Amino acid sequence: MEGRLPAHIEASGILRLAESRGGFATVLAKGEHDAGTILLVTLCRGRDGVLYERMPQLDGSRKFIAAKRENPENPQEFSEYLARRRHQDSDMWLIEVDIADPERFVAQLDELR
Repeated sequence: MEGRLPAHIEASGILRLAESRGGFATVLAKGEHDAGTILLVTLCRGRDGVLYERMPQLDGSRKFIAAKRENPENPQEFSEYLARRRHQDSDMWLIEVDIADPERFVAQLDELR
């Protein structure tokens, strides 16, 4: 069983990685300091939001998987979904990253683990 970084340290690392790659990241909601789940919202130039969650894989790893995509014709639905998720799990961290290549950024996060 691999050790897990405390959530606040992992969140800080995500923010720094985004900035080092020329993007912008912010914590929308802080969760439990050490054991909170991290959800990641990626954007490209403020559009095309995608929510990523870590999901267990068959090999025992936990990779970020796209769980919800913003509908450009109804962006309010995406915001409402995020609010519901936050309400369901107050220990959850919600981090937003606006970066040129969101899929590549998420893949890099998985590689670092």
